Amino acid sequence: MDNLGYLFAAYTIIFVVIFLYVLFIWRRQTRLEADLRAMESRLKDVRDELSARASQSAPQSRSGP
Repeated sequence: MDNLGYLFAAYTIIFVVIFLYVLFIWRRQTRLEADLRAMESRLKDVRDELSARASQSAPQSRSGP
């Protein structure tokens, strides 16, 4: 029973480390989700720009040779 202080300290350290790890992963996940939303937005803009260019440069249909 003399080592209860050490047991308490060990569990406290373990819980603090686990808490910090979860906090780190949570913040990283939030950052990654924001980056993904920005990339999706940029991809949509690029696709819209490419489709606009394609429709502008599409040859006009001719009626007969």
